[in-house]
Amino acid sequence: MPIEGIIPQIKENALFIADAHYPHHGEEFLVLLQKIQNQTLKTSQLFLMGDIFDLLFGYNNYIQTFSKDAIILLQELSRTLEIIYLEGNHDFCLKEIFPHIKVYTRETQPLHYQLGQKNIYLSHGDKYATNFGYDFYSKILRNKITLNLLKPFEKQIINHRMKKLKTKKICGDFKGYAKRFDAIRNHYPQDSLIIEGHFHQGLIHKNYVSLPSLACHKKVGIVENGKIVFKKI
Repeated sequence: MPIEGIIPQIKENALFIADAHYPHHGEEFLVLLQKIQNQTLKTSQLFLMGDIFDLLFGYNNYIQTFSKDAIILLQELSRTLEIIYLEGNHDFCLKEIFPHIKVYTRETQPLHYQLGQKNIYLSHGDKYATNFGYDFYSKILRNKITLNLLKPFEKQIINHRMKKLKTKKICGDFKGYAKRFDAIRNHYPQDSLIIEGHFHQGLIHKNYVSLPSLACHKKVGIVENGKIVFKKI
């Protein structure tokens, strides 16, 4: 966790991965982890910006069987690499799975970092400009008690959900992005840079960075010369 009163720094060559929706939308995420492991891809920090897995949550062993290889690799990498995981709406209650990763729940987002002298705020993207129904649903679902209550029906529920997610279309242009992004921007200082995933857009709107979805764009964010750029790896 960041030391109180000290704003942590985003380092040069930091890597931002958002919305990989593994394993249903390609092997890019697993390949990226393998490249980091064998050092053909070098990074100083790894920011996982949520919805990295199409469905993954803690307190349940069965759901982990769908993404076992990637989970094991992340667990191994986290012993030597600084990994920051901002939980999304598809992956939550993850601290139990990744004890050596800095995991941040929806409630603890956004995170305040600095890139050089610039104030940066990081979030998955589904916290602001939402309605009460979504907020209530998110709070109930992302809860250890709820997940444990569902255990007697876990295979039936998880199999059904994974089958639906496998065929779900998640890529496309967000035509109303300017209005939504401006609404989100109102929650942050005007002179800051906001970096989020969730919307699968891969564009910059004013001081709002909508990260590319690894599943849709096959791109990630990388810090080069003090700026975040989008690249295929």
